[in-house]
Amino acid sequence: MLQLKNIKKDYVVGGLPVPALNGISLEFQKNEFVSILGASGSGKTTMLNIIGGLDRYTSGDLLVDGKSTQDFSDNDWDAYRNATIGFVFQSYNLISHLSVLDNVEMALRLSGVAAKERKERAVKVLTEVGLVDHINKKPNQLSGGQMQRVAIARALVNNPMILLADEPSGALDSKTSHQIMELIKSISKDRLVIMVTHNAEMAHEFSDRIVQLVDGRVVDDTRPVQIKSGAVVSDKLLNKKTSMSYLTALKTSFKNLLTKKGRTLITAIAGSIGIIGIALVLSISTGMTSYVDEMQSDTLAGFPLTVSSIVSTNIFAGPRQGMEDLGVSDGSFIDDPIIYSYDEISNTTLHTNIFSDDFLSYLDQMDTTLYNSISYTRSISLNIIAETSAGGYTKIISDTSMNPFSSAGTVLNEIPNSPEFIQSQYDILAGQYPVAYNQLVLIVDSQNQLDVSILEALGISVEENYTFDDFIGKSFKIIPNDVYFNSLGSTFIPGTDYEAMYTDADAVTISIVGILRVNEDASTELLSTGIGYTTYLTDYMIAMDSTSDIVVAQEASPTVNVLTGLPFNTQLTYDMTMRAIGGDSTPTGVQIYPVSFDSKDEIKSYLDAYNVGLDEVDTIVYTDLAETISATISTLISTITIILAAFAGISLVVSSIMIGIITYVSVVERTKEIGIMRSLGARKKDISRIFNAETVLIGFSSGVIGVLIAILLNIPVNIIINRLIGVPGFSTLNLTSAIGLIVLSTILTLVAGLVPSGIAARRDPVVALRTE
Repeated sequence: MLQLKNIKKDYVVGGLPVPALNGISLEFQKNEFVSILGASGSGKTTMLNIIGGLDRYTSGDLLVDGKSTQDFSDNDWDAYRNATIGFVFQSYNLISHLSVLDNVEMALRLSGVAAKERKERAVKVLTEVGLVDHINKKPNQLSGGQMQRVAIARALVNNPMILLADEPSGALDSKTSHQIMELIKSISKDRLVIMVTHNAEMAHEFSDRIVQLVDGRVVDDTRPVQIKSGAVVSDKLLNKKTSMSYLTALKTSFKNLLTKKGRTLITAIAGSIGIIGIALVLSISTGMTSYVDEMQSDTLAGFPLTVSSIVSTNIFAGPRQGMEDLGVSDGSFIDDPIIYSYDEISNTTLHTNIFSDDFLSYLDQMDTTLYNSISYTRSISLNIIAETSAGGYTKIISDTSMNPFSSAGTVLNEIPNSPEFIQSQYDILAGQYPVAYNQLVLIVDSQNQLDVSILEALGISVEENYTFDDFIGKSFKIIPNDVYFNSLGSTFIPGTDYEAMYTDADAVTISIVGILRVNEDASTELLSTGIGYTTYLTDYMIAMDSTSDIVVAQEASPTVNVLTGLPFNTQLTYDMTMRAIGGDSTPTGVQIYPVSFDSKDEIKSYLDAYNVGLDEVDTIVYTDLAETISATISTLISTITIILAAFAGISLVVSSIMIGIITYVSVVERTKEIGIMRSLGARKKDISRIFNAETVLIGFSSGVIGVLIAILLNIPVNIIINRLIGVPGFSTLNLTSAIGLIVLSTILTLVAGLVPSGIAARRDPVVALRTE
């Protein structure tokens, strides 16, 4: 069944070939016990390794059941060792961190045998060698004879055709040696047994046949055989393929790591340092994001979505118009001593929003649960006269922002038409909320302050302090168009006799009925300080002035401005003038106050839906200041998080490299195990898989430990942050981040272990078996 045809083996030493076998030709048959004798260096073990597929012959051929092995691939040799060969070594070569049962099962695991059958077969063969009571022990808990019996059981469990024994009794006492030889002798009744030994006496006592080697040549054969030609090639040899499952690799590596608990734990903790750093960064970042989101929701939710009549949609950021002709197309700096002129307006794209009836009706149909209020801005000029503290009269100027460094806003501001929402954001310090067209409200800041410019505009003498009663009940007069404007031919001129206008019977009296101040829980200060009036007043004045003489005259003169007597132009149009004098109630702006950030997004989707299918000129362009601010803050947080995570990631990379080094140390320590696994038929891929599994386990452990430590560290971090800013539970590592970090740690350590695992896979099995 086994033939060696002119087998030669040369080793290269110092660049020169050194022969170990010099043309050995032998034939073996089933059911015989053959002993190979010879002095050290005669080639006995080399021949045994070649027969066992651990070593490759230089020339010649090895045939098993008539099948030549000259064209065998690595996978073929692995399958051959697993299915055809059983090894018994002098030093037992058991895997120390596996139990007796696991050692015996290993060859079956590589064969892909199911767990139940695997255990049954292993227990059966251990029973045959008399070790059924020791299956759960580790090899170091057995005697030498028992360990050799385990090795024999492992060699037999896959029912190999050939059993190879290399000095199987060399490390045993004479009594135990005799027992082992008796066992091997009984085994030879069912299969071919080839034993290498120095003990000629024992060889002659137990062997059926003795082959003598001298200097790599056969010098004597007590019973040479001639195998008949035409033998059937074994399906077991040809079709059997080995493959170690990932589960087996994980189990083997896990048991190995358990034998070095201290080092494994220290390695995992060291590997977790980077994970801890990144986890803390992500925890704080998550807390910061939630905190900022909450602040934004509270602070920015009050910022309206604004639809203005004219919107700047594209400020030219690159080279300005005409610069391409000068050879400048990328906005770079120019070295030439030349100054170029350009038209800024031509480089600014403006979009005009058309507040058509369709659009206004579309807004009315929007879900009312999405917004607190919709406020419409009209361009009507309210001509208001106030009686000063000195007894004179003054026209209230609505804009006090002449000083660019002044924080004062407009004196008169229309209040959004949402009393419930406004009163949820503002406290009524005195009086009541305005509910009629002739009622006003005074708005102060959080410290009950009013800018002196507002006081002056209202005709109130500037003093240090005031009482609420100084303002409650104070009245002003709105002058209708027919009283305010005087006709001079076809031109209308504003009057200058403020006292006469104030005392005119048609003047509309408006009075301050309440004082508002933003409350402490408000999302934002929606209203500017000064005087607030309701939309009822705007509607009232438009209805009154729409039939005034100046409006009628302007309607009759669509090309000439009745205020100036000059034709209209692009800066001052007919529509603008009609809105200012109350002849056109079309809004010039819309402010939509969303209920929340989420509802704001729904409102934006609703507005976007209106634009579907419209020409660009008819589309509505809105401004979301809150989104701009929010995006800036989010970008800042993300940038900081990435930078901090990158620094923490450096330690993670260093930890992974360290784990790679430790894996290499493990490869060196487990070199003999590599040889054992290869002798059982493990592929190079399987060896690599074992060490990859080890790095995966360490990486996974590092990730879990890092996440757990980070969670524990979040406790004092949260205590400190809570004391500083009063926010409990600030630093939180969410489940997704935790799982992601564990996966990241596992992947990085796996990558770090690829090099040492590759080194392990390329180990020469013969050399590996000799390693102590």
